[in-house]
Amino acid sequence: MGLSYRRFVIKLGTNLLTGGSNQLDQKIMSNLVSQIARLQKQGAEIVVVTSGAITAGRHKLGITKTIRGIPFKQVLASVGQSRLMHTYEEMFKKYSINVAQALLTKADIADRAGYLNARNTLLALMELGVICIVNENDVVSIDEIEEHKFGDNDNLSAMVANLIDADMLMMLTDISGLYTADPRRDPKAKLIPVVTKIDATIKKLGRNTADAKGTGGMITKIEAAKLARDSGVHVVIADGREPDIIIKLANGETIGTHFTSAGNHVESRRRWMLSGLCTRGKLIIDAGAVLALKKHKRSLLAAGIKSAEGKFGRGDIVEIYDIEGTQIGCGIVNYSAADIANIKGAQSGKIKDLLNTDYGPEVVHRNNLALLEREATIANR
Repeated sequence: MGLSYRRFVIKLGTNLLTGGSNQLDQKIMSNLVSQIARLQKQGAEIVVVTSGAITAGRHKLGITKTIRGIPFKQVLASVGQSRLMHTYEEMFKKYSINVAQALLTKADIADRAGYLNARNTLLALMELGVICIVNENDVVSIDEIEEHKFGDNDNLSAMVANLIDADMLMMLTDISGLYTADPRRDPKAKLIPVVTKIDATIKKLGRNTADAKGTGGMITKIEAAKLARDSGVHVVIADGREPDIIIKLANGETIGTHFTSAGNHVESRRRWMLSGLCTRGKLIIDAGAVLALKKHKRSLLAAGIKSAEGKFGRGDIVEIYDIEGTQIGCGIVNYSAADIANIKGAQSGKIKDLLNTDYGPEVVHRNNLALLEREATIANR
């Protein structure tokens, strides 16, 4: 059976990774890694968002008693993150898969340059076949540790799914999905297989299911699902202990609770970029660059730029026009207006000499480009 989706964010919760214990469960983790490796070998692109650093730190230091306080939890996260990454690295090594680490905060993604940096890095890692392991940077960010509503990396996984234009977000935990009541307390609770609209009723059901060890609960997963589905991502909450759960979900099986997307993520992103609501400037490009963008689906290089108009910074959206004044599309720029004024028309190898910095050869990467023509789509693959 072929894959029903191609690009995935797989979020692994604390309760799942610990198997209900006070330490990482090597058997469970090994099984999940094996499935992720198999999925990648089928041609999938994958980013993993993981919890478990604080639990790993507590076990590594041999601390069994409960000690509260944000600074202490930040210490545990700092100690545990290295163990968590080492565990993933050793497990993926068995399948000849390299891993990378990305520690993010909400501020990193909220900032336009940070958003662009994170997006470009994650997309580049996927192109290289590297599995990026993403976690909240608990050492400097207190939102998650304080158990605010975006706890347990749920919201982070949704933001990462939006960041990389994921097709599916798998939120794997120790419960089979969203129920009509808490199944651990009510034997009559029934699983809800599909949610097409996240309203007050759905959110109320989520508040009825708590999360024993993680900082989030079902309600945070529902909030995250809403964020992701609004970006065109198909979301599923499922029991990560189910045999071959990752493979089954990737193949389109209806296990767990599925939150249908609000639309195609490529079209959602394209509409957002072409709306004109967020554009900050304009680039005029030559005929060769137009051909490269439209026919060959390439990135926009400095050599093809004739001029830049407006005041915009790195990470802003700009409109792209040909020399006759016809709009070609829009894109997120890797360089500011001032920088582009210095490098326009130059070969990519000259950028560092001209600017004393180098954000790469692309002024607008093909992953961050939306073409205006009806038949065109974002070149994001």
